[in-house]
Amino acid sequence: MERRTIGAGALEAGAVGLGCMPMSWAYSGSRQRGDESLRAVHRALDAGSSLLDTADMYGPFTNELLLGRALKERRGDAFVSTKVGLLVGEQHIVANGRPGYVKRACDASLRRLQTDVIDLYQLHRADPEVPVEETWGAMAELVRAGKVRALGLCAVGARGGRRSGGLYDGTIRQLRRVQQVFPVSAVEAELSVWSREALGALLPWCEARGVGFLAAMPLGNGFLTGTLTPGQGFEPDDMRARHPRFTAEMMAANQPIVAGLRRVAARHGEAVTAAQVALAWVLAQGRHVIPVPGAKRERWVAENAAAAGLRLTPQDLTEVAELPGAQGSWE
Repeated sequence: MERRTIGAGALEAGAVGLGCMPMSWAYSGSRQRGDESLRAVHRALDAGSSLLDTADMYGPFTNELLLGRALKERRGDAFVSTKVGLLVGEQHIVANGRPGYVKRACDASLRRLQTDVIDLYQLHRADPEVPVEETWGAMAELVRAGKVRALGLCAVGARGGRRSGGLYDGTIRQLRRVQQVFPVSAVEAELSVWSREALGALLPWCEARGVGFLAAMPLGNGFLTGTLTPGQGFEPDDMRARHPRFTAEMMAANQPIVAGLRRVAARHGEAVTAAQVALAWVLAQGRHVIPVPGAKRERWVAENAAAAGLRLTPQDLTEVAELPGAQGSWE
């Protein structure tokens, strides 16, 4: 698989990564099987999808433990990205950016992941009670201690609550502040055919500074794969069960987006899927962009990895760009 550079430190990873969250968190719990997910991780590494994206809050903790089982055998094949800064309670999630906590959390992640170093350590959310420079400074100390290779920041965007001004203005302000403390190597934010807001200011900000961009949810939480049926329903623990874009009405209204992806796919052969076109579109947004689709089965991991070899023509890109915008708010 083609490899792409993340940040000025010249760290490299496969052009398509693997989002590991669905294996342990936020999607249907009855379909989460550890051994099946472990096979999916190995399939990703075999295919060159070396970037494994996780967080200590997924589970919580169980996602890192799962990855640790694979990394114990194949650490040299993987680019490990995990996150810090959010704590999961019974009915709530809170931010914790205190420097002492950050350092303890890193040590705990290293133990769970069964590794001596984390390739990319990301701040999941800034703590409103702690200046972000203090949190980032603690993370920078972890780099100097050899426990972390590079630092990243997760953007607060379309699903981050009420905003004023541009969608990612707050994130860009944070990035400017932390850049004064220690270099940002990567930003993770949502980017997909039906969520293009990052193209406006955030993606150009990263490109101009040599900052890698990890495209979260590049398949629109599964919608852009074309495998979901309007009105099919979701299990109560699946975040899509409470999501405005996943009501039967909105899923039906957004079917023209999937139909357009299928039309483009058909021009590239019977084996090419709508999901692969959606990922190829994300890849085409810049050499610094790495889509990180979530998956927990070998079949989907292999299909996603193969998208790295799909080259969309200018006609394809124009056609995708002209697809109707998504209906239904994220909020």
